[in-house]
Amino acid sequence: MNSLFILNALVTPGVGLIFWTSIVFILLLVLLGKFAWKPILAAIKSREESIDEALKSAEKAKLEMQELKAGNEKILAEARAERDALLKEARDTKDAIINEAKTKAKSEADRILTSAREQITNEKNAAITELKNQVATLSIEIAEKILRSELSSDDKQKALVTNLMKDVNLN
Repeated sequence: MNSLFILNALVTPGVGLIFWTSIVFILLLVLLGKFAWKPILAAIKSREESIDEALKSAEKAKLEMQELKAGNEKILAEARAERDALLKEARDTKDAIINEAKTKAKSEADRILTSAREQITNEKNAAITELKNQVATLSIEIAEKILRSELSSDDKQKALVTNLMKDVNLN
């Protein structure tokens, strides 16, 4: 029976036990409310605020990153446009230099050809003049030799003078 009494006492608590347990529980709640819950709630609130701040900072950083990305894309587009402009200018300059070199080369070639033609013409005229002089000299020498051989005798000289006189009278 003894064990049944102990078991019954544990299962059905007395009024005093309930009273003192309630007082200790209430006292524990007051002490926890004063010393533990305020710091715990303050820590939770602080943590919540820091999380909110971190989320706001993350959103702000995300917006800044998007702005930076847009700025970088704009800078890249400007750099590409500037590069294209520089390449176009370089091509235009190259073409202008090539055209100028072609023009100079053509004019120089024309000048050289004209000079060569003039030189050829001058040398040709000089050669023709020299040839004429040589032909004239040779003709005079041949005529002189023919006249000497033809006029070696007095009869031949008289016949030549007579023929020349007849030609002069006819003209």
